[in-house]
Amino acid sequence: MELVIARPEGLYCPPGDFYIDPWRPVERAVITHAHGDHARTGNQRYLAAAPGEGILRSRLGQDINLQTLAYGERLDHHGVTLSFHPAGHVLGSAQVRLEYEGEVWVASGDYKVEADGTCTPFEPVPCHCFITESTFGLPIYRWQPQAQIFAGIDDWWRANAAAGRASVLFAYSFGKAQRILHGIDESIGPILVHGAVEPLNAVYREGGVRIPQTLYAGDIAKTDPLLRQALIIAPPSAAGSTWLRRFGEYSDAFASGWMLLRGTRRRRGVDRGFVLSDHADWPGLLWAIEQTGAERVMVTHGQVNVLVRHLRELGLDARGFKTEYGDEDEAEPAA
Repeated sequence: MELVIARPEGLYCPPGDFYIDPWRPVERAVITHAHGDHARTGNQRYLAAAPGEGILRSRLGQDINLQTLAYGERLDHHGVTLSFHPAGHVLGSAQVRLEYEGEVWVASGDYKVEADGTCTPFEPVPCHCFITESTFGLPIYRWQPQAQIFAGIDDWWRANAAAGRASVLFAYSFGKAQRILHGIDESIGPILVHGAVEPLNAVYREGGVRIPQTLYAGDIAKTDPLLRQALIIAPPSAAGSTWLRRFGEYSDAFASGWMLLRGTRRRRGVDRGFVLSDHADWPGLLWAIEQTGAERVMVTHGQVNVLVRHLRELGLDARGFKTEYGDEDEAEPAA
């Protein structure tokens, strides 16, 4: 029995008659996390991990038909025992564990293995088949400890403030922005945020995550001298827009795993690139897969062929799943 198969609507569990992160509207959708490529509008019923409720309602609508389970809590549906386990990706992100007639599969959604203080850390879940992403599934992708990245951001911001220019840091509004805010030294200066970021900050605070005080950038006058000391967090969609004119002289930077590639940094046209990702790097992917003990691995998106080939060389039964998941980092709302 295949516990999960690919259908035009998304990843489908036949014995349970539900979908995991469907990309087309279905009756029953089990959601791993609230990024736009995994959580979409139009489903009749949603099931998700309880810590993600606030984010899901803020992005899909307060009135969605949503049921939640605490991490580890079990639900039996048509003989399939379903539970959510921390994925460490963003607030409320979860792996979906499915057990049916002694067979255990885990669909991980997106995940990272370095704990960051903004969400429950990744928890390996033993299974027979593991469904994994491979966004950064190439051996070149190896992250530095995040403390080094945050120190680099602090140094850049501090130097700009000393020179009397604003620091504009482009970061994805859900997950990455809050992770940066949680990790930086807030004593350096005032912190301003774009309108796409502030509502999500509020949800993180309500979820018990420490986020420093932030000001809505639109409320600050162009002539206000605090702009010259400020760190401004904005989504990538704001780059090159007239919205930036209010900050006068500024230095800009972009925080993303893609910044490991110099060509990407040049194409973005920013002064600095900070290599910070909410996805597992190559060693993280291999470690997570090994920890599950799975003999079968399904790879959903990213560098699918490379990871599948490597896992087969390790003796695993690995194959790709054709999906419509992508790097949600590229799916920011317009400024």
